[in-house]
Formats: sequence, C-alpha cells, structure tokens
Amino acid sequence: MTSTATPAYATDLDSIRAAQRRIDPFIRRTPVLTSATLDAMSGRRLWFKCELFQRTGSFKFRGATNAVRMLDDAAAAGGVVTHSSGNHAQALALAAKMRGIPAHVVMPSISAEIKKAAVRGYGASIVECDPTIAAREATAARVIAETGGTMIPPYNHPDVIAGQGTVALELLDECPQLDAIVVPLGGGGMISGIAIAAKALKPSIRIIGAEPELAGDAALSKRTGSIQPQMPPVTIADGLRGTLGPLTFPIVRDLVDEIVLVSEADIAAHMRLVWERMKLTIEPSAAVGVAVACGDWMRKQKDHADVGVVLCGGNVDLSSLPFA
Repeated sequence: MTSTATPAYATDLDSIRAAQRRIDPFIRRTPVLTSATLDAMSGRRLWFKCELFQRTGSFKFRGATNAVRMLDDAAAAGGVVTHSSGNHAQALALAAKMRGIPAHVVMPSISAEIKKAAVRGYGASIVECDPTIAAREATAARVIAETGGTMIPPYNHPDVIAGQGTVALELLDECPQLDAIVVPLGGGGMISGIAIAAKALKPSIRIIGAEPELAGDAALSKRTGSIQPQMPPVTIADGLRGTLGPLTFPIVRDLVDEIVLVSEADIAAHMRLVWERMKLTIEPSAAVGVAVACGDWMRKQKDHADVGVVLCGGNVDLSSLPFA
C-alpha cells in the first residue's frame, strides 16, 4: 500500500522503507522463531522476532545506524553523542565506529558493567552520570559543548524511530497473517516505528505495548493524555526505564491500541521460561513482551490468532540474573 505523509508524526512508511534500504548493508535480518510450549500457554500462535540476534544484541542498532548514516559529512566529522542505559549506547558506538567517527556516551552510573564494557569495546568514550533523565540530559549537553558532536538520543529522534520501524517491515514480510504485535515499551522509539509501519501496511493490526508496572509512565501518559514523568529506576527491565518524548508520545497515544503492565515477578518468570524452553538468552526488557503474550490479558482476547512478539534484546548481566 502507498503511504502518505503524516505531519503530526515523526516519520512515515516511506521514511521507514528508505531507512530499510539505507541500513540493509550493515544490520542483520533477524529470524522469527516459534515455540509450541509458549503457544499452548498463550492459546494462540506466537511469532517471536529475535532482535537479540541483531548486531550489538538489540534492535537499537537499526535506529542508531540509520541516524548515523543520515548525517552529512560535516556533522559526522564532529562525532555523535548520546545518553543511554546500555543498548542504544552499544548500538551508537558500533554505528559510529563503522562510519569511522567518534562516539561519546553518557551512561547512568548504575548501568550494568557488561554494557559499559561493550560500549568501550566498540570504541566509544563513556561519561557517567546520576540515574535520572535530567542528569543524563545535562551531562550530554555538556559533552556536546565540549566536543561539537551531534546528539543522537535513544528514541526521541525521527531517524531513530524510522530505523526501529524496519522491525515491522521484516516481521510482516515474513508473517503477513499477524493480528497483533506485542512490543516492549520504554521511551517509545521502537513501538512508534513499528506502529507507523504496521498500521500503514495492515490497518487492522493491533499494536500492544508491554511495560513494567514499576516503570508504567507510558500507560499513565496514554490514559491521561499528557507525558508523565519517569518513575524511579527500580525495574529489572532496565532498557524500559525511559519516558516518552514529544515525538514518541503522539504516536503511542494515537496508534498503540493497548498498554499492558507486567509485574517484576512475571518479568523474571518469563525470562527464565524463554531461556529454558526456547534456549534464547533474552534480557528482562524482552521478557516483558513475552509476559504479555503468555499472560492473562492475552488469553482473554478472542480475535488474536497470530501474534508477533518482539524479543528486543539479549544483553544480560549474568552476575545478577533475576531468577538465580
């Protein structure tokens, strides 16, 4: 179907398709896997889009690569700057390295050591800060002033959103029969790109956000009609601790059909379930989507025979497994 521009949103289907062409030489087309055990638990057919096999271990490499490749040569020469709890940091570090430009990453001091090590391993420099959105933004502004780099935020950026939307293009190309897609939800970059692409390709499809109860600001934002502040960073799903931004909020408000909240116990239990039954080392953020797909809310749905589930990443700190 032919897309039309939607000025109210940060991107559209044409931009997402252009992003797919732009990043195709650099990313992996990740597999879609199934599990009879999880199908039985859910009462429907589940199709797991395995972004844990993406380069740097998460979907974030798509958006970071698109944003880096969109920079003109003059801007690229100054390098890139971001703030991230880990997965976007790794993604931007590698995307910058592959273009041959410097990357400076502001990371909360509580970020997993395995993620810090990975960021350094990809050649980026790290500046630590307090674990709040305000501290991240202030520190990033200082680094930009010092380096002249271009800010590439984790999710609230049109090129990042477009890059993440390529997940939906691949998933629906392989599984056009899907009735719904379950997407882990933090800052909203991935679910925004997926919602725009999926709704343009198949207007009847439902987009379901999966969010930790202890970081449920997106659900509250959708319910109240305005962006709600970040909750304290206590959920084990550390990749979902961000809050919606001015670009992602309108998309989540308008195109995400439901946001389902998940307890910490359910996150840990479904992370373990996927490890044991599917042999996939997903991270807690990915388990949030699995918990929705296999949980009470989904079992009550009568019209979702085929459901896509985005396993968003697999960067796990093995020293602090939630089910150990």
